[in-house]
Amino acid sequence: MADEQEIFIRKAGRTGRITLNRPKALNALTYEMALAIDEALDRWQAEGSVDLIVIDAEGDKAFCAGGDLTELYRRGKNGDFAYGRQFWSDEYRLNAKIANSPVPYISVMDGITMGGGVGISAHGSHRIVTERSMIAMPECGIGLVPDVGGSLLLARAPGHLGEFLAMTGWRMNGADSIFAGFADLYCDASDVPALIGELEGGADIAILADRASDAPDAPLETQRETVDGHFNHETALECLQSLEADSSEFAQKAAAMARKACPLSVACAFAMIRKARDFSTVEEALAHEYRFTYRSQSDGQFIEGVRALIIEKDRDPKWRPDRLEEIDPAQVKQMLAPLGDDEWTAMGGEDR
Repeated sequence: MADEQEIFIRKAGRTGRITLNRPKALNALTYEMALAIDEALDRWQAEGSVDLIVIDAEGDKAFCAGGDLTELYRRGKNGDFAYGRQFWSDEYRLNAKIANSPVPYISVMDGITMGGGVGISAHGSHRIVTERSMIAMPECGIGLVPDVGGSLLLARAPGHLGEFLAMTGWRMNGADSIFAGFADLYCDASDVPALIGELEGGADIAILADRASDAPDAPLETQRETVDGHFNHETALECLQSLEADSSEFAQKAAAMARKACPLSVACAFAMIRKARDFSTVEEALAHEYRFTYRSQSDGQFIEGVRALIIEKDRDPKWRPDRLEEIDPAQVKQMLAPLGDDEWTAMGGEDR
């Protein structure tokens, strides 16, 4: 289990409380922390001992900047792909459990919230953002794809915002995240501790709406027409080329961000979001995402992406191929093909 200093799990009255406590690491989620959250949710449900759950984090910079990828990189580089596959499988079960929580699950997405951090917050029933929130799904930049159920959130975003956010890893502020469907309520960061205290004291969950502030205008909303115009094409490449033909500062910035990302990941993420619009449950999205993450170390470029951006930090990944123009549609199909007996399901946690 997780080091008790990395995550604080306790009850305050009838409120289940989870606090991530790795502020120096931007509260990056380790495998052990994910398992600890999963165990707490199971225990509280079995006991019937909580009426709601609140998850937050220490520090004012990040709620959770994503999964801790160091061990995944080390194992994968040494040819141990089983560790990552088990990690993602268990993490996805936690994401589904949060989405299906029988009691309200309130997440405080204050500060940086990316990747795995989105997975333990944005599937909650009540999702709070602040003026410090910065939310993104930047996985294509490390040779992965938006996962942890993120492909479903992206697919349900207005218009073609999902393709745009996935291909670029664009960073949303609090207002943007509400507009995109990743959050519900906007609160001043200074008001959050008192709000949590009221919930711990037994206040009705209705106080969330009462204490929320009006969100400022969402910058992405003003770009909605532009985004839809560029991302309504049939392929990721056509969308990128459309962006590149637009001389506006917004389009050029977005195009440059997509060009820096792993071309195979960009193409797969685009296909995944288009497919996720057919899904009605987070479990369907997670199973589809797992097909890519299962192969990401053995057949994809996750290890190279993590090396370049996180381990060695040279920010010069050697993608193969290195341009979206060179991606064969067969490669995308292969990365997202069914896994047979290894398909992900929401059951099977006993095999940890």
